[in-house]
Amino acid sequence: MKLTRVLLRAMCAAVFVLMAFPTSAADYPAPKEGDWIVRNFRFHTGEVLPELRLHYTTVGAPTGEPVLILHGTTGSGAGMLTPTFGGELFGPGQPLDASRYYIILPDAIGTGKSSKPSDGLRASFPKYNYDDMVAAQYRLVTEHLGVRHLRLALGNSMGGMHIWIWAQKYPDFLDVAVPMASLPTEMSGRNWMMRRLIIDSIRNDPE
Repeated sequence: MKLTRVLLRAMCAAVFVLMAFPTSAADYPAPKEGDWIVRNFRFHTGEVLPELRLHYTTVGAPTGEPVLILHGTTGSGAGMLTPTFGGELFGPGQPLDASRYYIILPDAIGTGKSSKPSDGLRASFPKYNYDDMVAAQYRLVTEHLGVRHLRLALGNSMGGMHIWIWAQKYPDFLDVAVPMASLPTEMSGRNWMMRRLIIDSIRNDPE
């Protein structure tokens, strides 16, 4: 009985902490969203899209030290603003305090509010890979946002795969690269099978 009461108190305390969490997550500056249209974007296949829309979210002032954060598969830049991620990093005194850093959260090609096959082109959308996605991110950061150097580039899962490419293609452009939940190897195993299943299901569906 005594153990039950102790567990109950611990559970109530945990609930209280979780309820209070979103309040602390709002301590950083309000995120700002934007779009940039890249004209005649050329993919690695040689295909050209007349207008490629790149959506992004920023936190903090452009005068801060630039930090690029990349999301995972099926995610978006805004998805990195959750209490358990942005709420732990972007607030006052936290590791990526937005009063000091300029945090850039792009939506990768094919995700979020950036251009994607479901916008209308469907299977006619240019075939794109990680190199295309990273090239688009680089152009967004340099050409549109005017960033000349990144203090940090961090990515999770698919975003982590992008970070490996960033570090290889643009080693002098960033001080620190942090690829999380990813390995610089070709996709294989269940991950590869799941993606093949999804792709084949779409391609074989007459609707």
